[in-house]
Amino acid sequence: MIHPTAIVSPQATLGRDCTIGPYCVVGEGVTLGDGVRLESHCVVEGLTEIGDETHVFPFVSIGLASQDLKYRGEPSRTRVGRRNRIREFVTVHRGTEGGGMLTEIGDDCLIMAQSHVAHDCRVGSGVIMSNAATLGGHVRVEDGANIGAYSGVHQFCRVGREAYIGGYSVVANDALPFALTVGNRASCFGLNHVGMRRRGYPKETIDALHHAFRLLLSSKLNTTQAVERIRAEIADSPEVEELLRFIETSERGVIK
Repeated sequence: MIHPTAIVSPQATLGRDCTIGPYCVVGEGVTLGDGVRLESHCVVEGLTEIGDETHVFPFVSIGLASQDLKYRGEPSRTRVGRRNRIREFVTVHRGTEGGGMLTEIGDDCLIMAQSHVAHDCRVGSGVIMSNAATLGGHVRVEDGANIGAYSGVHQFCRVGREAYIGGYSVVANDALPFALTVGNRASCFGLNHVGMRRRGYPKETIDALHHAFRLLLSSKLNTTQAVERIRAEIADSPEVEELLRFIETSERGVIK
């Protein structure tokens, strides 16, 4: 269903059962999957793919040119996965040559009103961005992360899997997976116990991660010493090993 007031390029590719509401604009390089729903006044431009059953609410713009001053019109892309809910006034900008030419959002995300996903961001699946959460360019957000309202994540930072970023936080380094990170500038307050229980992690995993965070945050060990101690004391926990790999591969340093 295409509303008579919508402008849809003949070169756009539309899946089955799409709904394009009043005053929407769909550009020539756009591909919409099956069951995509664009409410009124949405703008989708550029080389942009939106996956099946994604619901886009009014006044959203996806795939427009980056705000990066180095962007020179290169044919970069935007890819949005399946079953996402993208609420009012969200902006998602296409990638740039300096960041891999792609901005990407996974599946089953909830991107709440006024949030911003900048150029070359890679957002995983099951991510929640609360109202007006902002990702600077080149940010990586891993699966299941939750970014609180009005929080900002600095360019080139990572937000780990199942991380919880409290509202109004400023994240200027990598936010640890499974952790509660809050503040301006943000600090890590240890394991996100509530989130881990809600996600159904077993008690043994929660206990192992809790011990790892105590060594990392509450002991008098530096980060390198804490990592060595954690490896010596905790075995057979994939989640703890993931936490350690995240720390060891950080380029900006992690928030403690």
